[in-house]
Amino acid sequence: QHQKGMMAKQLNFSEDQKKQAKAIHEDSRKKMQELNKNESITVKEMRDRRAAIIKEKKTRMDGLLTADQRSKMKQLKAEQQVKNEERYTKRMDKMRTNLGLSDEQVSKLKAQRSATMAKAEKIKKNKSLSREKKKEQMMALKAEIKEQHNKIFTPEQLKKKEEMRKNRGNRSKVK
Repeated sequence: QHQKGMMAKQLNFSEDQKKQAKAIHEDSRKKMQELNKNESITVKEMRDRRAAIIKEKKTRMDGLLTADQRSKMKQLKAEQQVKNEERYTKRMDKMRTNLGLSDEQVSKLKAQRSATMAKAEKIKKNKSLSREKKKEQMMALKAEIKEQHNKIFTPEQLKKKEEMRKNRGNRSKVK
């Protein structure tokens, strides 16, 4: 609810748009509930139908927007992308400090990230692939990343990275 309200506020929805958006959300919610009650379909069918409901909702919501609101939405997405890059930079700096990464290692990691993001985007946008094939290719990409990390990091850095990963869940207890 909070995100929907924020979107309506940031895009300056009219009262009519708010009513239509609420109706679209309610319709999608009802369809999802009906789908969840249906025990006679396979998991694959359920995933496919769920994806279709989400896609329909997105299309209907996009249809509500005026040209100005669409451009504002693009701007908001671009701003979010900048924030994501800032978070990545902070994470990279923290990793550099905690693992003692060299400049060469950092540049390799950044290059790897760029290449990986491009490959992932290509997989996502490939309409000729089934959902299962996309998932397989994304898992293969994830394995490829791990393999490349093993080549970039030293054994000591890998060990320390794994320890940091294990302790990540304990952060809330430390505060």
